[in-house]
Amino acid sequence: MLDKVKELIGEVNAFKSSSNEEVEAFRIKYLGSKGLLKELFAEFKNVDPEFRKDFGQALNNLKKSAEEKVVTLQVSLENSFEEKNFYGDLTRPSEPIELGSRHPISIVKNKIIDIFNRIGFTVSEGPEIEDDWHNFTALNLPEYHPARDMQDTFFIEKDPDILLRTHTSSVQVRYMEEHAPPIRTISPGRVFRNEDISSRSHCIFHQVEGLYIDTDVSFADLKQTLLYFTKELFGKSKIRLRPSFFPFTEPSAEVDIYWGLETETDYKITKGTGWLEIMGCGMVDPNVLKNANIDPTKYSGYAFGMGIERIAMLLYQIPDIRMFYENDKRFLEQFKSVI
Repeated sequence: MLDKVKELIGEVNAFKSSSNEEVEAFRIKYLGSKGLLKELFAEFKNVDPEFRKDFGQALNNLKKSAEEKVVTLQVSLENSFEEKNFYGDLTRPSEPIELGSRHPISIVKNKIIDIFNRIGFTVSEGPEIEDDWHNFTALNLPEYHPARDMQDTFFIEKDPDILLRTHTSSVQVRYMEEHAPPIRTISPGRVFRNEDISSRSHCIFHQVEGLYIDTDVSFADLKQTLLYFTKELFGKSKIRLRPSFFPFTEPSAEVDIYWGLETETDYKITKGTGWLEIMGCGMVDPNVLKNANIDPTKYSGYAFGMGIERIAMLLYQIPDIRMFYENDKRFLEQFKSVI
């Protein structure tokens, strides 16, 4: 009988389980009202007196081992269940996640980049905190040049030579300094001008400027590039170029597209003419090429630039530029379906 108890102790110590049902069956088998321990204690009276002491100790060890085994397994299974369900029931339907939307400025910027990428223009970027050379002087705007007044600038007080860039043309200067022609790049980015904020202007806005330099580049190349761009972005095939002035291009021009006069809104935004100004452009001034260590007798090029906010306002008929910066969810959610 004693050997049987020792054998049961070995079984108890070796028992393992991964379910509460098995642990409960084990408890009933050994510790239940009709379990093995109940039967063995009932046999105690039939044991030879000289073996009762050892038998009693063995029974107590068996009971203690069974009780400890049940508690240990129950705790282990409970901890395992809590760890498994740390994140809840993963098969349960989740709470609906409200998808965001791209900002209209990002949407338009990406469209412009994609259009010019198709004809070989790479994307170049530069610092928003710029020095006087790259922002003004290298672009044919030396100190005290009257054209500097066209761009009200945010200067850094501690160093008058450091400023917030007023255009992304500064990126083009840096690109020309680091790359030899042929050059074909566009420079999208944020710019800053010390202007009053209104429905049509802001002190922070975004530009995309393009630059192409190679041998025998002509104004006709520029016109065809701009015609391709307006067809792709606006679906408009009629443009005109009006003479203008920019210090870093000569000759210079403003680019208009024929928007049409089909609706009342068309009359309003074109002031009854059907024409809309969308950007400035021109042939790169030889002085700018010299400042970037490019030989103007060998190379020529064209440049153009546009405000992304202005393009977005035209595409989506947005009446107030301030709406781009107010983070109004009602405004932004309108662009959820726009890629």
